[in-house]
This record gives sequence, C-alpha cells and structure tokens, in this order.
Amino acid sequence: MKNMTIEAFAQQTASNDPVPGGGSISALAGALAAALAEMVAGLTIGKKKYAEVEEEMKEAIPPMRKLQEQLLVDIKRDSESFDLYMQALTLPKDTDEEKAARTAAMQNGLKEAVKVPLSVAKNAVTILPVAKLMVTKGNQTAVTDGLVATMMARTAVLGALFNVKINLASIKDEAFVEEIRKEVAVLEKEAVALEKEVLEASAVGKGVL
Repeated sequence: MKNMTIEAFAQQTASNDPVPGGGSISALAGALAAALAEMVAGLTIGKKKYAEVEEEMKEAIPPMRKLQEQLLVDIKRDSESFDLYMQALTLPKDTDEEKAARTAAMQNGLKEAVKVPLSVAKNAVTILPVAKLMVTKGNQTAVTDGLVATMMARTAVLGALFNVKINLASIKDEAFVEEIRKEVAVLEKEAVALEKEVLEASAVGKGVL
C-alpha cells in the first residue's frame, strides 16, 4: 500500500473493501507527522539564526526517518493484523474439541490484532516531543508544519488505540486485557497532553484546544 499513489490509496480507502481502514490511516498519519518533523529540522539546519540548535535538529532527523519508514510499513501490517482472526472463523466447529480449538484460535487472533495498532501508537507518541522541539526551537517560518506534525501524531496515537480498544472488548483473557488497557490509558493521556502543550507553546496554536 505504501507504494500506491495518493489518489489510488484514497480511492481504495473509500471503496467497500474494509482495508485500508482507520488503523492504516492512523499509521499513515504517524508517518506524515514524522516526515513533517524531519522537514522542519532540515529547514532549520544551516541557518545562522538557529546555529545554537543545529545539533539538536541534526539528531532529530534519523529517528524521524526511521519512524516514517516503520509507520509506512505498518499501513499494510495493520490491514493484515486481523487475518489470523478471520482465518480462525473458518475453522470447523462440529465437535466440542473443534469448537474449543476454534475459540482458542479466535482469541489468539484478536491478541495479534491488538499488537500492530498498539505498536503504531507507541511509535507515534514518540514523535510528539520532537514536534515540540520543532515548534519551539525550529525555523519559525515552518512553525505551522511542526504544529500539523503534532496534530497528526496525536491522531495517529488515538486512532490506533481505538482499534486496540475495540479488539480488547472481545478478548476473554482478563489479565491481558487489563495490562493493555493500562498501556492504552497512559498513551492516550500522554498524546493529548503533549498536543495541548505544543499548541500552547506557539502563538499560532495557542488557544486552539
């Protein structure tokens, strides 16, 4: 999917095919957030006015590039994350043994379906501190790009976590569910707080939230 044109990807999203869906779009949002943060860093490097922060900007680029690449891969990974569950639905259920095996496979599939969006959220939230750096110390002619990176990263986190939460609702392993729910709550709180913090740090974004 990452090699599709923007137009083709949008049309595929709009089609009756369930993938790509919200999870893949969340991964794309994260990739674009990382790309924007990298762009602002690049526009800051080499400018005399920002000489004092040049090293910080240079250090920010490699991790943003790596995250961009990973999140682009996650667009497809998210679409495929439900495959194990869908395969489990096709298993026979004529005997008690078959029913038990099918249920176990379905539960395992749901747990696997949680892993990709949770990974997307964990990666995307790390973009926010870098976006803050870009907004507060980066080239101010590109401050709006840093703000958009911030909002896109927040959307990536929350959007991915929506998929995590909806899958958790069908998982019967209470200990697993409780552990993931705690992680989700922390990530949601962090993403929302960081977005507000970054927007408030800029005259352009101040008062939006």
